[in-house]
Amino acid sequence: MSADQPGKTPAAKGIGDQEHLRVLGYEDSFHRSMSLWANFALGFTYLSPLVGVYSLFALALSTGGPPSIFWILIVGAGQLLVALVFGEVVSQYPIAGGIYPWTRRLWGKRYAWMAAWVYVWAMLVTITAVAEFGSGFLGSLIDAPVTKEVTLGLSVLFLLVAFAFNFSGTKMLGRVARIGLGAELIGVIGLGLYLLIFQRKQEFSVFFNTMGVEGDGNYAVAFLGAALAGLFLFYGFEACGDVAEEVANPARGIPRAMILTILVGGVSALFSFGGYVMAAPDLQAVVDGNDIDPIPAILEASLGTVGAKLFLVVAITAFLSCVLSLQAAASRLMFSFARDGMIPGHAWLSRVSPRTAVPVNALIVACSIPLALCLLIYAGGSLTQITAFAVIGIYVAFQSVVLAALRQRIKGWRPAGPFNLGRAGFVVNVVALAYGVFAMVLLALPGKTGVFLDDWIVLIGLAVVMGAGLLYLFIAKPHTNSHQPEGDAIAVAALLRAHPGNAASAAPGAPGATDAGGPRPTSVSD
Repeated sequence: MSADQPGKTPAAKGIGDQEHLRVLGYEDSFHRSMSLWANFALGFTYLSPLVGVYSLFALALSTGGPPSIFWILIVGAGQLLVALVFGEVVSQYPIAGGIYPWTRRLWGKRYAWMAAWVYVWAMLVTITAVAEFGSGFLGSLIDAPVTKEVTLGLSVLFLLVAFAFNFSGTKMLGRVARIGLGAELIGVIGLGLYLLIFQRKQEFSVFFNTMGVEGDGNYAVAFLGAALAGLFLFYGFEACGDVAEEVANPARGIPRAMILTILVGGVSALFSFGGYVMAAPDLQAVVDGNDIDPIPAILEASLGTVGAKLFLVVAITAFLSCVLSLQAAASRLMFSFARDGMIPGHAWLSRVSPRTAVPVNALIVACSIPLALCLLIYAGGSLTQITAFAVIGIYVAFQSVVLAALRQRIKGWRPAGPFNLGRAGFVVNVVALAYGVFAMVLLALPGKTGVFLDDWIVLIGLAVVMGAGLLYLFIAKPHTNSHQPEGDAIAVAALLRAHPGNAASAAPGAPGATDAGGPRPTSVSD
């Protein structure tokens, strides 16, 4: 990690943070008090392999059997390609908000409106889901009865405690994220290794044994049906870019944090998933769908009562950190949206606290809407139906960036940030888009229960959110309120390469020293 002071990056290392923002048309609004380690911790706790593995372990095994673990490798590889594309984009555009400013500067205002609209709702319902799942762990720890009232109360507690930490400022956010990172590593890698080494009840060959999950059909169909085991895990690395204006030297550090989030998250998930499989006392019952919540029994059998309680403490810490990171990412996205005048109440939402330098009003919304969704669930709504579109919504938003980046490359854009894939960037971009389309098709496939709403709920949820967004876009025309630049990737790349700080650090004739996009512009908005 660089030891340079925030905003004071020497010319020999490229353009400084504050000057980079000025080239993009903004002034510093935040305190750059988040280190690279804290930035990685934020992305990792958002990704949260502990939450992902626990939530889908039984479903994955009952759908695809033990070989479903290979989805972690497949999706991890695909999302790593997406993270590389994101790394090039954030390196040129280290702006708070992530998805929204990236899609705006790569494509345009209306395109960015839809991408951000889908993503912010996907994050808000994901916050709700994580808080609801976490309430079960907290209830088990304090031996509370599993009632609707207890679930509501504990979910609200998760949301309010996370909000209080976020409200305290970026330093507190980074501190709690690092604590959550430690809890995650103990709860997934540490526990996974312990189960694999000391509590193994299966042979390693079990991961190549379908255990009859395909029935009389083709196993390929069953394996594809288990894709959610990986697809639910690998997002969250984008949160590293949401707080770009709160990180020192973000153009260099954030791409590394994103890649590290994917790599460490993937290894953690493999150890965790594999450990539970190897330590399951009755794995066949899980595969047959007779044990729909097997992890508590696995922990009780492997760790004893006291050990299982200690794990609950670790898990609750991880869930709280996940809610915290999600709230932070959602609030920065809404702030970025509002700063450009692209959302109702933008003047209020774009306010930053002069004391803590966080977008407090956006944080209030990022907490209030999940609170309202928790009340809706309490009143009889289905958590599954409310959150069904969240995963595909996140993938749609991510791929909107990948598609926009590829469009700019075809037009001649060569990313000008310090993180650069060079000639390999085009190939990586194409493969990342192909992977994303494949993933979205898998997520959108209807179920086979015979109940229309249950089978099509993913596409119905996505259609409702996108339909509402399109309706507002065409009726209210929020994009007409904003005069910030759009679709300027080639022009900005030329400006950055021509900047004295970057020119001083690039050897004459070196790759990236000039831009192929034509004459150098005189302003960002040209």
